[in-house]
Amino acid sequence: MASGNEQCESKRTWPLERVLFAMAGTVALVGGLLALLVSPWFALLPVLAGVNQWLYVIFGACPASLVLTRVTSLKPAAGANR
Repeated sequence: MASGNEQCESKRTWPLERVLFAMAGTVALVGGLLALLVSPWFALLPVLAGVNQWLYVIFGACPASLVLTRVTSLKPAAGANR
């Protein structure tokens, strides 16, 4: 019965890649909104999120992924290539 419970728990947890894309999307939307409403300098936030995504694509890790794997119990998806 414990194995069924473990499977249920693992299905509830998002993989690292999904959390990273959710964070990048949030930063891009908030940065765009702040650039429109507050200051054009906030347009740098989506740029930094994009740089983070490209670091993950090229090297298999970015600063956000390194922090998330050390601070939380997030793991890359099972089929993710490293």
